[in-house]
Amino acid sequence: MPGIPEPLRRLPKQHPATWQRVLLEEFRSIPGLQLHIISVRRHYERHYRFELDGVTFHCLKLPRGMRTLSLFWWETFLIRRCLKTVQPDLVHAWGTERGAAMVASRLKYPYVVTMQGLLEWYLEQVDLGPLTRLEARFERISLRRASVVTVESTFGRQWLKERYPHLTLCQAEHAPNWLFHRLTRQPETSPLRFLFVGLICELKGGDLLIKALDRLRTELDFKLIVVGSGKPDYLAQLKAVTSQALWDRVEFRQGLSPAQVGEELSRATMMLFPTRADNSPNSVKEAVVAGVPVVASAIGGIVDYVVPDRNGLLFPSGNLEEFVSAIRRAAQHPLLSRGTVDSETLASRREYLSPRVMAEKFLSAYREALKQRPPGRV
Repeated sequence: MPGIPEPLRRLPKQHPATWQRVLLEEFRSIPGLQLHIISVRRHYERHYRFELDGVTFHCLKLPRGMRTLSLFWWETFLIRRCLKTVQPDLVHAWGTERGAAMVASRLKYPYVVTMQGLLEWYLEQVDLGPLTRLEARFERISLRRASVVTVESTFGRQWLKERYPHLTLCQAEHAPNWLFHRLTRQPETSPLRFLFVGLICELKGGDLLIKALDRLRTELDFKLIVVGSGKPDYLAQLKAVTSQALWDRVEFRQGLSPAQVGEELSRATMMLFPTRADNSPNSVKEAVVAGVPVVASAIGGIVDYVVPDRNGLLFPSGNLEEFVSAIRRAAQHPLLSRGTVDSETLASRREYLSPRVMAEKFLSAYREALKQRPPGRV
């Protein structure tokens, strides 16, 4: 972001979380809404506080290793001290990851929890290691304590409703940047230009992606653009069981800005997204509003965004044979093979996933949380 203190420009990059930036831009235009954004990281040299375009940012330095070792009590202390000065009407805890919802439950203010992933559900599909298992335990505790929760996708709402019936659930999709809605498409089809955005890993179906394309390399003329990366050991395992001829067609692009991701979407024939578990993958939503056909797993929120034969094809999650068949059918489809989608479907998905609708949904959740605050609270 332009205008931030110089030491913060040199920090290691994290996940861009572009949907948060989108919501920020929508909120900036709302009169009477005062925003304070708190970020806690161990990489900060010290605490920073600065203002940009009417929004106040609080960057709080966390000692190394104290996030999970203190069971998120250290950042609870830092944020509580910061909020004594701010005195907010409401706190928005973005995600159950990194203890955000847990910290909000320890504060004295009314709060809304936003679900990014569904950690408990993810672990039912794939073992993501001890840290995620710990965060999932905190997710359960946080959701038992919470009152108002926003969630993406019809699937996510139903999953939470069945397990936490006391919650007031507000379905609010995290919208792609307006630039993806307004993208000018010039799809390349000779060779077919397949696009995958994300981390090549088991959760995202990285093995399915590589193995499926290895099977199809002799019958389809294509190249694969990966906007993201993969852990070296995982990639090495995949290279050991697939052909070098396939890897000669794979290009990795890392550290791209939203505009650069938009450039890749403008050229792609279609997106391939064989994830094993995803509540609401933003990369799929960006492709959908950009008018890029998507071949993806029929799981989580993806079924809300991809309409078979209209703007893509779906296949059963984790099924390699069905994924190969879906890619083959997409490459022969009269609409999708040209990198085009049904215009009415595109218009309806753009409205459903618009930043304006996103902002309205979150404001509705804020109002609900403020209605439920106990008497005598700020």
